Amino acid sequence: MRPRHYLIIDIGTGNVRVALADPAGNIIKVATDTVHYERDQLYEDATFFDPDRLWEQIIKLCKEVLAVVDPGSVAAVTTSSQREGIVLLDAHGNTITGMPNIDHRGREFQDMLQDKDRVYALTGRYPTSLFSAFKVVGFTRKHPAAGAKIAHMLSISDWALFRLCGVMGYEHSQASETLLYDVAARSWSEELCACFGISPAILPRLVLSGEALGEVLPGVARSMGLSPGLRAVAGGADTQLAVMSTIPGADDVVIVSGTTTPVVKIVSRYVTDSARRTWTNSHTLPGFFILETNAGVTGLNLQRYKAIFYPNESYDVMEAEILSVAESGGPQCWAALGSLIAGEESPLLRGGFIFPAPIHHELSRGQFAFALVWDLACSIYENYLALCGVSPHKEAYIWGCGGGMQSLVLRQFLANLTGKELRIRNNYRQATVSGGAAVCSRALGLPEETAAGVSGTRPQPSWDTAGWYRQWKENRNKLKEKS
Repeated sequence: MRPRHYLIIDIGTGNVRVALADPAGNIIKVATDTVHYERDQLYEDATFFDPDRLWEQIIKLCKEVLAVVDPGSVAAVTTSSQREGIVLLDAHGNTITGMPNIDHRGREFQDMLQDKDRVYALTGRYPTSLFSAFKVVGFTRKHPAAGAKIAHMLSISDWALFRLCGVMGYEHSQASETLLYDVAARSWSEELCACFGISPAILPRLVLSGEALGEVLPGVARSMGLSPGLRAVAGGADTQLAVMSTIPGADDVVIVSGTTTPVVKIVSRYVTDSARRTWTNSHTLPGFFILETNAGVTGLNLQRYKAIFYPNESYDVMEAEILSVAESGGPQCWAALGSLIAGEESPLLRGGFIFPAPIHHELSRGQFAFALVWDLACSIYENYLALCGVSPHKEAYIWGCGGGMQSLVLRQFLANLTGKELRIRNNYRQATVSGGAAVCSRALGLPEETAAGVSGTRPQPSWDTAGWYRQWKENRNKLKEKS
């Protein structure tokens, strides 16, 4: 019998959300709460969270979304989360601490590695404090008593699944972010564990996305309002599940526009870059890898700008003013606001807006909004070019997904810059949830579905895209020189 609903738990950097969706990924109801973080003063840049408090939030959100349906209609539950974040547990399965992707307590220990090129060759990413192994190193160095109790390490999504069903596993796409996983071999690496002085014994068995690990524990089911016997399914990293929602083929490129913006290509073999501009990750689809560059903080800049300059107006108002700038003489203002470009030796530490002095009478909030979104689009484009430099992209289209794709102007900018049609599916706003629904269907042995309908944005030849891009690069370089 065809299932009616799936439950998807998604723990992002800023928010935790629980969604009730149909098998095509259409959302029936979603509930969201803020993830609470604290600072660890023993480090310059260390952030942690209380996993038990987070679990209480998840239970509350599950009860809220399940109140609108018959619990018996839910056929499976899966989990997704931010990448690089981890939860440490003791031998009894009790939580020691949780460390999100934004935790950099391992930064002062980055020089411990003798051969970073070897680590890159095995892991597909240059080793920095962003990744999980350095979080463990940093924690054990300054919290030795607590560090001695570590018996298990889980990604945040795999920890949530463990709380659901009592079975530990580490899904492959999440394992890619640890620096302890050989991506080409798709296995834990004793060599990498030795590089960091981490015992392989704390790493659980690897599991496939879409693998049913067990049934939701009876007590957990009661607390959430779920029916007993519900399957708990391994999900994966939020980016990979979002990519799945577009149903891309091999060699397709997908732009995932969220708080940050990964630009990824689906590849069937392990690929690395001699210039170390890219990451290579296991995909949530068996047999495939994801080659990635990342424009860094992009969508967050847009949210914060709107909150300041359009606090009581919709995004539509801001979009209309940006479009007016594009169609009536072009921009008078340029921006570089901290987004990342693959291959840069150092990031842009100080950003800002550049415009002619004194202030021109045509300079408006719409001009600043144009500059911000154009900076976002150009940064994504630069990362796309870097990705193509490692693995050429021949298709005449690019897929897009994520909340940032609500911006029609951003879509048009990206189509103009790349010279390709930008395609999105109807489920693009909640892409990770749609990917999670596909994972649940796979676990139940059912064909994966998707919301019907694809729309495309083609390049607009009337705008001076090449000239605007050239000026953006010139002004970004000026700001970079001063940072």
